[in-house]
Amino acid sequence: MKTDLNYIKKLLKILESGEINEIEIEEEGTRVRVVKSKPQDAPQMITYAAPPMQQAPQAAAPVAAAPTAPAGKTEEKKENTSASGKELIEVRSPIVGTFYRAPSPNADPYIAVGQQVSKGNILCIIEAMKLMNEIECEYEGKVTKILVENAQPVEYNQVLFLVEPN
Repeated sequence: MKTDLNYIKKLLKILESGEINEIEIEEEGTRVRVVKSKPQDAPQMITYAAPPMQQAPQAAAPVAAAPTAPAGKTEEKKENTSASGKELIEVRSPIVGTFYRAPSPNADPYIAVGQQVSKGNILCIIEAMKLMNEIECEYEGKVTKILVENAQPVEYNQVLFLVEPN
């Protein structure tokens, strides 16, 4: 085997032209190994979680923190007021995923604006990693607003519904 400079240059060209990272050739007791090094400045994919959205400060009295919801439930927080002066409960997404108002495309939505809901009623489904997660209501009241469109992505802790408690 030739171990001259031209032979080594040909091996280097093979490495540069393709997706091959290493070549090793052994012939007649002579072994040549050429390895392509990884560039130090190779771009890396970095993922950052978005910080929770800030709520506008209120002029009203401070609101006590809501108790932590059990796993699979929603975190609900009183912040807005309805036309009747009652504080509205914000039903928030417990996970990141895709929001669905109905169990299937041809089915009726679980709830509608103006509808009364009870504790344990299913409000929507959030699909995350091919799993359908039913989001249940934790209070009794009337749905005053649905803040997300069907089949739209939602973030963790994003407000989905406003409910006026009974």
